[in-house]
Amino acid sequence: MTKDEIIEILHDWNLWRKDLNVGIPRPEYQDRVNRFLKTNLVLTITGPRRAGKSVIMRQTATALTEKGVEKANILIVNLEDPRFTEQDVRLLTHIYETYLSYLNPKGQIYVLLDEVQGIEKWEKWVGSMHELGKAKLIVSGSNAKLLSRELGTLLTGRHLDITVFTLSFREFLEFNKLIIRDKLDVIANRIEISGLLNRYLEFGAFPEVALSEEKKELLLNYFEDLVNKDVLRRFQIRKTLELRALIKFYLSNTATLTTFTSLERFLKISASTIEKFSGYLEQAYLVFFLKRFSFKVREQEKSPRKVYAVDTGLSNVAGFRFSAKAGRLAENAVFLELKRRQAFRPEMELYYWKDIHHREVDFVIKEGMAVRQLIQVCWNMEDMKTRDRETRSLLKAMAELKTDEALIITEDEEAVQETEGRTIKVIPLWKWLLQL
Repeated sequence: MTKDEIIEILHDWNLWRKDLNVGIPRPEYQDRVNRFLKTNLVLTITGPRRAGKSVIMRQTATALTEKGVEKANILIVNLEDPRFTEQDVRLLTHIYETYLSYLNPKGQIYVLLDEVQGIEKWEKWVGSMHELGKAKLIVSGSNAKLLSRELGTLLTGRHLDITVFTLSFREFLEFNKLIIRDKLDVIANRIEISGLLNRYLEFGAFPEVALSEEKKELLLNYFEDLVNKDVLRRFQIRKTLELRALIKFYLSNTATLTTFTSLERFLKISASTIEKFSGYLEQAYLVFFLKRFSFKVREQEKSPRKVYAVDTGLSNVAGFRFSAKAGRLAENAVFLELKRRQAFRPEMELYYWKDIHHREVDFVIKEGMAVRQLIQVCWNMEDMKTRDRETRSLLKAMAELKTDEALIITEDEEAVQETEGRTIKVIPLWKWLLQL
């Protein structure tokens, strides 16, 4: 590629001669980026495709200019622009040298590389730039283990990771122009909050989907992009039909227990292939797997795992009707919120609990050596048998794990139960998601 061709592409993605579309602010992520900018670290931003990583990078660039950084000192490179025909580390060098010759920046340079995982040996280029002090670097990608493994080898202790998820429920409300500051806002908008919660569960929380009228079409496009770019192409998979069958199974059976051997019989794919494919899907942020709580590592690894989708909207476009699985979608939403909170509190560990009598608790939250909280998701507790079953499971787990606090998250019930000297709080999903 010629320098003129490169600079033409870069002009489209940078703020040298124009303002960038920075979307709606997401302060929690921007605050973490701002703290990073005060350090001498490489920042990696990971997360599912279309969750908002690129927008956060543009917001970061704009915020830098507002603090006095010259626009010419900021270079944003979208490495998925199809006009970049080269796909090796020489492209990065060529881009950087072209940028220097055309912009001639003075002082601290900021380089933001978006969707970097497609460039072979990118981590060596980033490591070299960092070691030589040529720029502050932010890199983003849609593959969790790839970025952490490759940069971790070169920059142990010298890089910071941020995981960007789809919108939290509070962010989702803000994207729908509903700001909740206190209990008065809740009282005034209770009906609207309820309606938006249903939309949140049905169509999920990708930022652009939240703002669009063509939600199903967008979700189907996202699904194909994610599968084709981040799984099939990235891992060079030939058994495409088998992989798609596995994806469909997982997204249609969220919040359920599964084993690779049971899927082998059902899908007619070897357990080893299913295990390998499942690892790829988790790396690409399409699904997550939750392990059973146990103090024995071997028991954790051998037990069935619960599967969750990265987004309830994707689960719905790939599987059953929304109304047929509201309870499982609610549990999936709780899991995703816990993963968001975990991203800001790395000491937090998540598990499910199950005993030999098949009593089960959906989520165990552990910090350090102590279990901090147990959470059960039960969409409707009007049936007394259901209420009794969920309560007994929690009490058994509370006794075994030595904790006196537990939650049951429901559609709309709220109460406090004192049983056997232990407290179980019942709270509506919307209220728990808003952390009220």
